[in-house]
Amino acid sequence: MLGNSAAFSGFSVDELGPAREFYAGTLGMKVTEADGMLRLHLPSGGSVLVYPKGAAHQPASFTVLNFPVADVEGAVDALAAAGVVPERYEGTPMETDAKGIFRGGGPLIAWFKDPAGNVLSVLQG
Repeated sequence: MLGNSAAFSGFSVDELGPAREFYAGTLGMKVTEADGMLRLHLPSGGSVLVYPKGAAHQPASFTVLNFPVADVEGAVDALAAAGVVPERYEGTPMETDAKGIFRGGGPLIAWFKDPAGNVLSVLQG
């Protein structure tokens, strides 16, 4: 029934301004704004809708957007240089090292948050 639909994902933020600056300025993504919402344009051709919820916003407790990169350590260093702080999961099955990278099996991955508290990741791929 929906197999041919151009589906896309979306998530909320508390404020569009900081989100626009983070995704376009800090992460270097192509971002457009229309109808009071942002659209993140992915190099794969897809897009993600980012919509404001103001004080009703609840950050996602799961990863809402993954960025495959050739070099996770280099990406983590570049993010840190841009002021992005990696998440650290100590004492959990997803325990990260001092740089914030999970090395416990599967692809190397590091998590970080956008200004609204949503979880994002860079992963080796």
